[in-house]
Amino acid sequence: MSGYRQMRRHARHARRAGMQPLIVVNSGDPLPELAIVVLARLVWRYRSELAPADVAAALAGAGLWAHVAFPAAAVPVLAAALAVAAAAVAFGAKFGLRPVAERAYAGAVILAGGAWLALAAALGPLTPPLPLVLGIGAVVLSVPGWAHRRRRARVRVERTLAAWPDIARAVGLAGSAVMSATVDVWGWRARFRLARGQTITDVIARIPAIESGLGTYRGAVRVYPTPDDRANRFELRVLDTDPHADAIPWPGPSIGSITDPAELGPFEDAMPCRLLFLRRHALIGGIAGSGKSGGLNVLMGNLTACPDVIIWAIDLKRGMELGPWTECIDRLATTPGQATALLRDAVAILKGRAEYLASIGRRTWEPTPEMPALIIIIDEYAELSEEAPEAMHYTDEIARLGRALAVTLIAATQRPTQKVMGQGAVRSQMDLRICFRVREQRDVDLVLGQGMLNAGWNAHKLNAPGKFLVSAPEHDIPRRARAYLVTDEMVARTAALHSQIPRGLDQVSRNAIIAAAAEMPQAYDRKSEQSPEESLWAALRGAPEEGLEIGDLMRITGMSRSPLYRYLQNLAGEGRAYQVSRGRWRARESP
Repeated sequence: MSGYRQMRRHARHARRAGMQPLIVVNSGDPLPELAIVVLARLVWRYRSELAPADVAAALAGAGLWAHVAFPAAAVPVLAAALAVAAAAVAFGAKFGLRPVAERAYAGAVILAGGAWLALAAALGPLTPPLPLVLGIGAVVLSVPGWAHRRRRARVRVERTLAAWPDIARAVGLAGSAVMSATVDVWGWRARFRLARGQTITDVIARIPAIESGLGTYRGAVRVYPTPDDRANRFELRVLDTDPHADAIPWPGPSIGSITDPAELGPFEDAMPCRLLFLRRHALIGGIAGSGKSGGLNVLMGNLTACPDVIIWAIDLKRGMELGPWTECIDRLATTPGQATALLRDAVAILKGRAEYLASIGRRTWEPTPEMPALIIIIDEYAELSEEAPEAMHYTDEIARLGRALAVTLIAATQRPTQKVMGQGAVRSQMDLRICFRVREQRDVDLVLGQGMLNAGWNAHKLNAPGKFLVSAPEHDIPRRARAYLVTDEMVARTAALHSQIPRGLDQVSRNAIIAAAAEMPQAYDRKSEQSPEESLWAALRGAPEEGLEIGDLMRITGMSRSPLYRYLQNLAGEGRAYQVSRGRWRARESP
């Protein structure tokens, strides 16, 4: 009491002096909390565990009210319960109940609750044995809910996010706040509001610190913009288990026309990664062993299922990668000369289709089985640029002009450098970028585009074959996906099946190839008296305005590459010939 009297005496003196009394409470002796506050805090903390009791109490109250106000409502209540239970089983997946067991459990709970409510309305909720049935039923039906992994995960997430203010201060995001949270199959996601001046770039830079603060394993945290694209918000996704830990077998082709988006594999949230390849060139990058070849097999399995597609392919590893699909490929080039001829004919198709569309007053080529799209797949594009540099002129022309004419270029490479991609001319035309694991961080920008690494596209951290990031107009955030697994047996079976689909080049394209071949100079005949040098000069003098490319000159003269370049340089030094563009030569009109 002495301490209490001193406090009162101090207060009286302070009032006499005209001052506010100063009351000091010893921090070592905190005031006891009221029992009701402690109880309310415990009820809120364990609200998930107490939910069955809350439902039972609500049912008892509803039963009492129905018995007093609507004693004849038993049949309508039971009918409504049956309808709602059936709807939960049939359409529960739209509300997050994807597994059949979860939908069946929800239907059973709704039906049991509705049956008890119907009896309570007719007999009264206190009529034996209804109270006992309600209590036992609440406990029995609660056991699956209490034991469910997602409920326990939701409780754990709620308690984790309750500590977010402390975590945010520790990782340098003080002032950010949780807006909402959702638990799904693989983990959980939450939406956050950032403090003034903070951006999603700051969050991406602090991902390792966030993983430490949340206590997750390394690589478990993903950061995305919110769907409304607000600058002061972000979505945090945390994976409890890696959904891509095991390879996912390919379920079969997902399209029957090139006008539909093809499914390459699932994202981490189990949503399919779909890409449209019509009028879009694609770049596929990744080091050896990253799963790039497996991704090509998934793509081939989808494209070969389309009757409105013709596939031409270039595989300079003598067909080792694309050879198993030979039955479905209209034309396969395995040498530099064949590749150059293939691309030259593709350019001829471009010109022929353009002339045809102009003659009928149309601007785009609409693929049909009779007038199919042309897909050109180049495996190891870097090898092509080194072994057939004269072919780069054709790839650049296809990339620039092929979209409207339904001629698509898909290039796969381990080394997508500026030199390989034609100083960026071809790369800039590629709307679709698929990046499997790369060795160095700078390769991320080479495949996906400048600045993508700093924006969170960490393709160098992909940790399993087949995992990839995709950048496309409809995929503008860094979401990880994994390509389906296509075994050699599946490739052989699918190729044999799809080879039965009738397909062929349209007459417009065939006529364009024939016309271009007729304009080419004839090949050098070794039995004639004309020397290679004379054949070269004759070919240069008869070359069209755009010139002849090196591969054609090699075939005409019979020369190998080095002697041919030496003779061309000599002719250029004498003023008799000149280089029209990269890899294309012709004679001067007045040497």
